[in-house]
Amino acid sequence: MNTKKRNQIIEKAEGLLQENNIDSPPVPVRRIAKSLDARVIFSPLDNELSGMIYVKGRTPIIGINSLHHPNRQRFTIAHECGHLALHKGLIGKKIHVDKRFPMLMRDSLSAAGISEIEIEANLFAAEILMPKHLLTEVLNNEPFDIDEEETVNSLARSFRVSPAAMRFRLGNLFA
Repeated sequence: MNTKKRNQIIEKAEGLLQENNIDSPPVPVRRIAKSLDARVIFSPLDNELSGMIYVKGRTPIIGINSLHHPNRQRFTIAHECGHLALHKGLIGKKIHVDKRFPMLMRDSLSAAGISEIEIEANLFAAEILMPKHLLTEVLNNEPFDIDEEETVNSLARSFRVSPAAMRFRLGNLFA
């Protein structure tokens, strides 16, 4: 993904956070979905299925696997919001299904550059769930060690994401 596209995604996510007056973790992702006029529905789905998005009438519907961990559900909601905010024209009436994807990590498909929209939705989700300005504020501009388990775990709990997602995000932002 080129820098211009990356910056557009970051700006879109930051804009939604500002519009929703979100200034502390954890980010209320269902409020973000609602601000995009989406309805979030939880239902037990096949374990390989994290979520989906489609439009019913004029209402975007985000389906979330109720059997997944709440942190996974939050990421999936943010990811599907990314599709809605960035790729609305591609959603239409067909259902866009997201199979289980490694949280904030490039899998073989995204590493090959085959699914640009999934890479973009993952970036959007990271920007929504773990915004740089909130991480900077929580860290108080103090030095930290990304390998320090307690620091990463504490941040992950505050932002309601997995420690792996937090470590990946911190590495991308501050390493």
